[in-house]
Formats: sequence, C-alpha cells, structure tokens
Amino acid sequence: MKRLNAGLFPALALFIAFVMANVLPSVHTGKGKVSAVQPLPVVGSFENFKVLLSNVQQTSTSVDNGMMRKSMAPSTATDGAAQQAGEAAADYSTTNVQVEGVDEADVVKTDGKYIYQVNNQRVVMAEAYPAAEMKINTILEFEKNFTPTELYVDKDRLVVIGNRPDIYPPIRIQNTVKTIIFDITDKKNIKKLRETELEGNYVSSRKIGSAIYLVANKNIDYYYILQQKSGDFTPAYRDTVGQDKFVNVPYTAIRYFPNMVEPNYLLVAGLDLASPDKKMEVSTYLGSGQNIFASQENLYVGVTQYETNGDSPRPGTGIMAPSILPMPESIPKTNSVVYKFKLEQGQVKYTARGEVPGTVLNQFSMDEYKGNFRVATTKGEIWRKDENTSKNNVYILDGEMKTIGKLEDIAPGEKIYSVRFMGDRGYMVTFQTVDPLFVIDLQDPKAPAILGALKIPGYSDYLHPYDENHIIGFGKDTVELSQKDWGGNEVGKMAFYQGMKIALFDVSDVSNPVEMFKETIGDRGTDSELLRNHKALLFAKDKNLLAFPVTVMEIQNKEVEYNGIPAYGQFTFQGAYVYNLDLKTGFTLKGRITHLSQEDSLKSGHDWYGSSKNVNRVLYIGNTLYTLSNDKILANDLNTLKEENSLEITQ
Repeated sequence: MKRLNAGLFPALALFIAFVMANVLPSVHTGKGKVSAVQPLPVVGSFENFKVLLSNVQQTSTSVDNGMMRKSMAPSTATDGAAQQAGEAAADYSTTNVQVEGVDEADVVKTDGKYIYQVNNQRVVMAEAYPAAEMKINTILEFEKNFTPTELYVDKDRLVVIGNRPDIYPPIRIQNTVKTIIFDITDKKNIKKLRETELEGNYVSSRKIGSAIYLVANKNIDYYYILQQKSGDFTPAYRDTVGQDKFVNVPYTAIRYFPNMVEPNYLLVAGLDLASPDKKMEVSTYLGSGQNIFASQENLYVGVTQYETNGDSPRPGTGIMAPSILPMPESIPKTNSVVYKFKLEQGQVKYTARGEVPGTVLNQFSMDEYKGNFRVATTKGEIWRKDENTSKNNVYILDGEMKTIGKLEDIAPGEKIYSVRFMGDRGYMVTFQTVDPLFVIDLQDPKAPAILGALKIPGYSDYLHPYDENHIIGFGKDTVELSQKDWGGNEVGKMAFYQGMKIALFDVSDVSNPVEMFKETIGDRGTDSELLRNHKALLFAKDKNLLAFPVTVMEIQNKEVEYNGIPAYGQFTFQGAYVYNLDLKTGFTLKGRITHLSQEDSLKSGHDWYGSSKNVNRVLYIGNTLYTLSNDKILANDLNTLKEENSLEITQ
C-alpha cells in the first residue's frame, strides 16, 4: 500500500477535532462481543478534497467510467413455499438468491397470484393465477428518460429500480439510480407513493425484511476539479419524503479511507418500506465498489485496487496478448479491498475494512459464516509462465476484517471460474484446459485446507447447492486440441468451449468428489443467461424441478473443424429447458418450451440475435409453469408441460 503525500497531514490535522466528534458507535461483531469501531476521517472541505485528490495515484482502481461488472451468475427461484392471503397460490417460486432471507432485485417477481415484469421501458403486471384466467392487469409506463432495470415486490409495495440520465440545471447530473415505490394494494388503482434518486451508476441492491439497500458509484473528474478554486463537486440525492429536490452531500458528511483515496464516490443508501415517512439515509465515501455481498446483518462492498510502477501496464487499457506485445517485466499488483457495513432496518453504518491479495470474481466469491468473512481471489495472470502466473486463494477474516486464516497458491496457471461457500465447506472451480473442482475444508477458520479435487473436461460458471453433499454445476463443456505453428509443428494444447454443460457432483466423500451425472446441451455457441446471472435459474428440489432459458446452437452435417478450431453450431432453439433431477437418475429432460413460432424458426438463419420472443425467466405458481419473454407469458402444466394458456403482451 502506497502512503499518502506528506503534504496531506497539515490539512488532516485541521479536522482531528471534527473526526473525534464523529466516532461511529460500537457494533456487535456477530460473536456476542462489542468492539469500538475505528472512525473514518471526513473530507471536510473543498480545499481538503483537492488535497486528497492530488494524492490519487495514476494506478487507482479502474472503474470503467463507473459501469461496474455486474455479478455473474446472478432469477428465479428457491424451492420454499410461502402462504399468501386472498386467491394467491400457497406454493410459488421466488428469486434464486445467494443468502436465505436476503432478497435480490430481478426483472421478474411473483407474489403467487400476479407476475411483475420489467418489459422494455415499462413494468407489466399480469394476473397469472389461475392460469386459465390469465390477463394483463396494469402496464406501468414511465417518463422517456427513465429506464427500469429491476424490481422488488413486498406485500402491497412494488419497488422499481432504474437509471435516469442527463439531469440539467439547476444541478447538472449525468446519471442517477432512481427508485419508484408504488402502492399495489388495489391492483386496479396503482398509486405512486415515493421516489428516490442517487447520483451515480447502479452497482447492486439487496432487500432484507422491509428494508432496501442500494449501492451506487459516481465518477469524479479530478483533473478538472484540481484546476478549480471552489465548488460543490459532491454527489447529490433526492427523496420525495421531505424536500423533493436534489441536495448535494456536504463535504463534512463525506468520509474517506486513509491510504485508499480513489477518484470515485461510493454511495450506500437505505430506506424502510415499513416507515414510509422516514427519509432515505445516504452514506457517502471517497472510494468505489464493484461487487457486493450481504448477509442479514452486514453488507460487504468489494473493489479491486491496482498498484503499478511506471513500467507496468495500466489496468483497463486493453493489454494485448503476449504473442503480440512483449511481456512486461512487472505487472500490476492487485488487491481486493472489502468495506463492511452494519445493516439495521434501513440504516447503514461503516464498521471495518479488510484487504487481501488478488481479485474477486463476483458476489459468490464472498461469504459470511459464524461472524467471519470468507473470500476467494485470483492473483497474477494466466498467460504468465513465471512467478507471476495466476494462483488462487481463500482468505478468512474475523469480525473486524483482520485475516485469521488463508489457503494460497491453488491451481497455478489457472483462474477462478466459480465459487460457492456452503457452511463448513467451500467449492472452487478453476480452469485453463480442464476443470478442477476443489473441495475446501473451512471448519477451522484459522486453517482452511483442500480436502479433495476432481479434474474433468469443461468448467462451471455457476455452482448451486442440491443438498449438503451434492452440488450442481452450470457451465461449458470443452475439448482440448493440439495447436500448430505456421510450419506445422505442435506448439502446445488449447481448450475450446463446446455446448452448455450441467453436472451433478457428489461430495459425500470429500477426498474423492465424483461427477455423478452430466448433460450437454447443443454445440459450440450454445449459451444461457444462467452462466452470467444466477437469477435465471429455477430450482425446486422437492419437485425434482430444474429449468432455465437457453439458446441452442447445433452443428449440422458434422461440419469439419477449421484449422484445428472446432466449428460453431447453427441456431436451432431458444426457450426454456425443463428437467427432472434426482440422485437416482440424474438429469431427465422433461421438455422444451419456446415462444418462437415455426415461422420465426424458419426465418432465423444460421445465427440468432436478440428477440422480444426470447424466454428469459421461468417460474411456477401452484401446478403451473410460466415462461416469460417480452412478447408473451406462456403457462404450461407443471407435470405434463401441456400448454394451459398464453398471454400476449402488447408492445
């Protein structure tokens, strides 16, 4: 970690009294102990803000203009049933989330009677149960400069989250994260109750009980700011509860992380749907966030920090392959910094900061268990063949975010493709040419250890628990082929991905994990949103049900590989694959459901691009399976998959 310029300290001294007066309260660590929280210093003034920015290293975290890589992997469904009043079905699927009790926003939700869908610039509310009486109830239209992206449903409240760009004088704002809350008690008379906005780009959100937490990033043009003599270059927010206008966060309310100043603002906001008259709380930090993980008590915001010297390539500049550019003598050193916040009924309080080597892939690389935080990272580069080659690690931090255990240097030369923490165990998939599935013992947080490993072709992008001794992997099959130079000499081997692969792993014998069953869908080019977003999965263990959307590409007439590279398939299907899954017979394809007509298929040609008829979510209500696209909601019998009804959505 590089130190701040010595010229900073006179400015900081001016604010010591203020900082000491703003010490955050003590918090519970999760183990029944109470520890004092180290306070964060405040920015305090424009002058001090400039001093801080002047010390920002050229190697500060790359945030790609504020648009963070969203968590892979995460739509529909856990297998828990919920009792609902009125005519709603007692059994329906919910969004597939990482942590029980911590809801995640998605493009589709259901309450057991109605389906709520983000559909282009609108939200469609369809009365879906019973299926025979399915109809559109309401279509919520929005102003042209608001784009809804995700939503939550909370009893009689609908929460729509989206982006609103280009707000002009009196306050010029480039982009905001906007939340609109509706009263849906009377489905025929939907009422807008409240709006909130945060300046910046949407990172993610979580809902715990009636409380919603939003995380946003706002870029800072620090080159421009350093040339100014005064100004409010702070993020703004708006809440129609109270003043219905944008208010800038004052410098005295913005905190920063010593030795970790970045040209970005991290905003963490909380609001409680059960307290409609309570204002949204906004905490602002000089920093940024990329991936978030939330337990029912804490929020963790992770960001990658780069440290380089003058000879090293800058991150985010598009480093070319080593065969084209000479390999640099050194590479950026990457660390993952994780900020911990206490969550309590819409209130957010910073409690601790931790740092570990390497980069975090997505939200599933992070976890909280028995008061400790676990995180998996990849350090180095897969194309290096020296001491800087990629290595994978697991770190365990205590309630104060201090490292107490570590397991390093796993699978050198490979990188993490997926991780899943499950109680006292962890599962990690790395990949270069084959897929090692590592089973990791986390029972002793101070001494994590590898229990066993399985090496098979292919890789898993997402791991989902089946039960405590079995786990499902979703990814791609691969084939390893020899590569030759221009003279025809073999120069090594390379793995090429093939069709989509789903597999069930038995980890009962932790020292000898076994791939019990596997299924391959299509050929090279086959794809599914599930490989990038876990929310696209419907899984109900008690129903032996597994379903997800997929676009299938298949090789026609056994096309010949070109120059040793496997051929891509031709488009043959888009829709939902529905499986039965159990431990005796494995994956049994129950059927396929598409929204494309025969005419659509005939028009498709060799490739397939985005279509309003593409199925993107699958859910169930009672004994009916629903597939959703922007054009249609299709209802099929859950047991036979016989079509029960079809509902066209007017565009």
